[in-house]
This record gives sequence, C-alpha cells and structure tokens, in this order.
Amino acid sequence: MKRFLCTLLTGTMCVGLLSGCGGKENGDTPEPSSPTQTGQEGQTTQGADLSNIYNGELEQNVTIRVLENDTAIAEGYFQELINAFNEKYAEYGIVAVDANMDQYSNLADDGPYGYGPDVLYQANDSLMKYVEGKHIYPIPAQSLESYGQISQAAWEAYQTTVNGAEYTMGVPVNVQSSMLYYRKDMLPENWETEWDKNGNKIPDMVENWSDMYRYSKEIVDKGEGKFGYMRSMDDVYFSAGYLFSYGAYVFGDNNTNADDVGFSKGNAQLGANVILQQASLMNEDCIDNSITVNAYSKLADGTYFATMTTPDVYSLFLKELVLVYEKEGMSKEEATAKAEENLVITDVPKLPASGDLTEENPELIPLKAMGGINGYAISAYTKSPNACLAFVEFATSYDMAMKRNQYLGTVPAREDAAQTAGGVSEIIYKNLDEGNVVVMPSIRAVEQVWTPAGTFFQDLAKDAFRTSDKKYSSAEQIQKGLEAVDKQIYDAIHTLAAE
Repeated sequence: MKRFLCTLLTGTMCVGLLSGCGGKENGDTPEPSSPTQTGQEGQTTQGADLSNIYNGELEQNVTIRVLENDTAIAEGYFQELINAFNEKYAEYGIVAVDANMDQYSNLADDGPYGYGPDVLYQANDSLMKYVEGKHIYPIPAQSLESYGQISQAAWEAYQTTVNGAEYTMGVPVNVQSSMLYYRKDMLPENWETEWDKNGNKIPDMVENWSDMYRYSKEIVDKGEGKFGYMRSMDDVYFSAGYLFSYGAYVFGDNNTNADDVGFSKGNAQLGANVILQQASLMNEDCIDNSITVNAYSKLADGTYFATMTTPDVYSLFLKELVLVYEKEGMSKEEATAKAEENLVITDVPKLPASGDLTEENPELIPLKAMGGINGYAISAYTKSPNACLAFVEFATSYDMAMKRNQYLGTVPAREDAAQTAGGVSEIIYKNLDEGNVVVMPSIRAVEQVWTPAGTFFQDLAKDAFRTSDKKYSSAEQIQKGLEAVDKQIYDAIHTLAAE
C-alpha cells in the first residue's frame, strides 16, 4: 500500500488562514479554550503550527458530543466505542456521548449557536464543505498513531492548501465504495456448466454486467414477479460510476477545478446507455429511491437477485435474511449460518467497452465506482479540542477499526486493519490503488452536483418506461442530456459564488 509522504513546511500559520471570511455570523473560528503560551512548540500538520488549538493538556470534567453514523448507532458499535473511551478517560472526567442529532446535521447552521457536535463523523465531501467557513479545526495528523497506517488517497481527501501550507482537516476512518450483493441460492442450478465461461468457479453474471443483464432478463421473462439486478438509478453515488468508466469526471484537475464540470466528457453517453438498458429490466421503483429503501427486504425474500450498495450495510441485509429463515422455522443459529452462506458481497462486475449490454463476447473494462472516505473532524466551536483529539485518536485505533469492521462490515482506512479483515477490504483497497474508486470531490462546489445529476439519472431511468415520447433513444440525445447536466452544475456553482 502506498504511504502518504509529505514534507513539513516551515512557519507558524494559524487556523485563521483557512478562510478569508470574517465575523461570527460567517462561522469565524472561536479562540481555543486553552491557548498556549507564546513560543510553545506545537504539533504540526503539513506546515501548520497548531499549538494555538492543541496544547497537549486534556480538558478535565468535560462532555464531548459526538455525531455518528445512524447505522453505527443502531448496530451497537457506537455504544461500544464510547463505553470503551469513557472507561479509559474516566480519571480525567471526560465523557463522550451521542450528540443525538440527525447524521446529516449541518455544523455551519448549528455550530455558531452552540447546538453542534464537538466531533463529527461524515464522508469527506460533507466534512470538507466546512473548511471555507472555518467550522472545523485542522488536525495534527502526523502526531496520530494511525498516521502511518492510512493510505495516501485517504489522507488526500481531507487536505486543503492555504498560502502554500497544507492542512489536514479530518482523520480517515473507512473507505466507502460500491460492492455487489447477491443471493448465492438464487443462482441457476447449471451455473457451473452454463454460466462460467472462463472456468474460474465464479458465476459470469456477478463478474460482468453483460451476463448480469442476460440473467436478469431470464428471471424477468419467467413472469413470476422477480427481478435480477435492481438499483435506484437516481442515486448519483452509484450511477455516476458508469459515466466515469467511459471517461467522465466530476471536476477537472483531479476534482479540484469547479470551472470544469465533466459528466458529459469522454464517452460518458456509453455509461448512460448502460443505465438505460439496466432500467429496462427493472420496474418503475428504479426511477426514485424506492429500491434503495426496500432492497434489504426484497433481497431477503427473493424478489431481487442482486443489488449494488456500500459494504457498511452488510449487517442490515444479513439481519433481514435471518428473519426470513427464522420465519421458516429455523433456530437463530441455523438461520444466521444459512444467511451468511447465501448472502454474498463481492466486487462490482466489469462493463462492456462498447457500452452495449447485449453485445456477444464483449471486451470488458473495470467499473470506476464513486467512493468516499468517511472520517472524523473536530468542530471549531468545541471548548475541548484536546479531549476531542483524544477521542479521534482512540476511535481510529487498530482495535476500534476492527470492531467497526466486525459490527458494520466497513472497510478500514487503516492498512493493518484492512489486511486483517481481508475479503471486501482487500477488494476495495485494490480498486482504490488501481484508480477504480473515484473519491468524491472535497470542495464545497460538490454540493451543487447532486440535484442536477440525480434528476438526469431519474429521467434516464424513466425513459425505459416511456413509449412514444422517449427522450433518450439515441447517443446524441443522451449526450445532449449530459451536457445539460454540466451546464446546470456550472451555473449553480457560479451563481452561488456570485451571491
């Protein structure tokens, strides 16, 4: 695994350099609760002296409010995390608690009024939007035990440069990207002789989208109300990968230049055509988020053969399948064992280079899936930055990375934990290293991407159910639709900037 190597830049740049915004109503960073004495040597993070924030002395008898992922809370991981942390730091009177807020709460709205969390866990695009308004503190990354274990690509998702100095604004916890979920017991009985052309003991329909399309058609044509591959197509996180695979991108210059919007670039229309073809074998639930919501139960009851989503929700699929088997009369242990055998999570299939799922014996290319780096950031409104840093250090330790993986199936951002976890973690790390995971941009402009792109994908999926009024019946029409998306995103970004 490649390591993140950086050169320490000299100087004592303070956090105020992170934004030109002024005034508290604009999210001005408050003074640290425990400023250091003049001249005290502080921890550094890519050129920034952060001793005015972190003085190395834990604040005592304080409560840290932590905003965590809803799934981590529901599955019990978060409770175990804070219990372990609170036990370790009991002598200091430091207590971590659930911030008891929606996982998508906006720190920029809540923080200035004292309602925000002290520590927050979100994806890189969500956390990095807080940089411009100085709503989060830089992190002394090199002082952390996890620093040398986290990959370059993961750290880069949390970096920003101001006046030539690099700052790290969050600590990676896990890597998110697309994975294929399918039911092993719904494979055809003859798959080993008829659906394994290369003889590698892996069913063809889970290795490439062309065979998945063919198998989905067989299932639908039986008229039993069942489907093969199913996915909500309006979800940009999953649908955009088809465009990326044929040369599209979000922003230019490695996702840093919002003047260059690239959903229509390269041969992106080929990827859009794949989406259109897939939707033709689904029902109208694929137009909106219906499949996103019902995939857990529909995969469990056998209505769906396969879907695509992130690895951190494996436990939710498993739970639903266990319930189905228990209703059939199995004990909890028997149901769990059978569910673990039949619920398979694997790499996403490859695409035909032509973009035509009906092509016989196509040349195959990797799917470049959109991904994200989930991590922790520290609120600039906290009165306990040192205690918060201690929490982040504890939460990103090897032991907690492994527990998160065991509870949730997440892919650790730590290489040592990922290697121990194996399986899915190894797959995603390989894809990340080979450039087949496209990490979401870490600039504020990405906020303007989701609505225009999602609306287009929704309209594209809807076209599979139109009759005489089809909008995307040719490559030219698809290309025109993609170009309109680029323009809408560009206009939204620059209208916002003008305001």
